[in-house]
This record gives sequence, C-alpha cells and structure tokens, in this order.
Amino acid sequence: MYYRTRTYIAGDWDNDKDAVDALHRWNDSSRYGLSFSDAHELKQARDTSLNCSIKRSLAERLDASKTFILIVGEHTKELRAGGCQYCNSYNSYWGTCGRGHTVDTRSYIDFECEKAIRDGLKIIVLYKSTVVNRSKCPEVVRNRGIHAPMEKWVGNTLYWDYDSVRNAIG
Repeated sequence: MYYRTRTYIAGDWDNDKDAVDALHRWNDSSRYGLSFSDAHELKQARDTSLNCSIKRSLAERLDASKTFILIVGEHTKELRAGGCQYCNSYNSYWGTCGRGHTVDTRSYIDFECEKAIRDGLKIIVLYKSTVVNRSKCPEVVRNRGIHAPMEKWVGNTLYWDYDSVRNAIG
C-alpha cells in the first residue's frame, strides 16, 4: 500500500518523450518551481513483459499517485499498444488468454486514463502544441481535468512553455 504522493506521467513514449523530458528537466532544476515525485520511479516493468504484467505495474504506480498528467501529441489518441489482442498469448478465435489472464483490449493510454478517473486523481492534460486541441485527446479525459498547451511561439521560434505547464499543474 502506497501513500498517494506521486505524479504519474502518461503519453506516447515513442513520439513525445521530449515533452516528458522537459517536465523532468523543470522538476530537476533549481531554477524552476516545478516539483513532483515521479510515480515511474517506484517499479519498473520490462518492455518484454506481457501486456497484462505491464498494466499491473502501471496500476501500482497509479495507486501511489495523486496527480495524473497526460501528454497529448499527434498520435496519442490512436495508440493501441497494450491491448491483449497484440499479445502472443491471445487466442483471437475464442477471445481468451492462453495464460488464463483476464482479457483487456484497452491500450495502455486508455487503461491509465480510466484508472486515473476511477481513482479520483487530479487530471492534467498537456498538449505538445501551442494550442489545446481536444480532438487529439483520448475521449475518456477529453472533458475532464485541466487542459493546457506545452509550447509557445516567440517570434519565429517554438519553445517549451514552462509558465503554461506550471499554471496547469498548480
């Protein structure tokens, strides 16, 4: 059993890792006022683990969290990784798991968002963009929580918008 003191960050780790890295840089720097304990530091799941094992590990991290941050990029809404149908143990004819686990066809993102809502976590949706475009956000959190852009234009140069993120996180 964990105390809910952590911040859980979800997103497209293949395409939007730079946004996650920006959050960590702001958190680790004494120059910025962002301060959070990352829930992903609690327990690691190997990328070679079964989807159901990874979801169990994600659930443990969410159980220790009070805040859920979702990074929304170009492809976040379309991500499908994590569903049982993509596991070698899944029998598509019968719709069952060959290892006897419960079948869960949700992606990791959908699983994380739904658990954050069910657990009553503070939800923050940060868009890897200069604008909030809710059509890119997974439907389950589209109208929940605080939504804010992570980027801004200064002249002709695109920068991370620390002030927008800090105001959203609080």
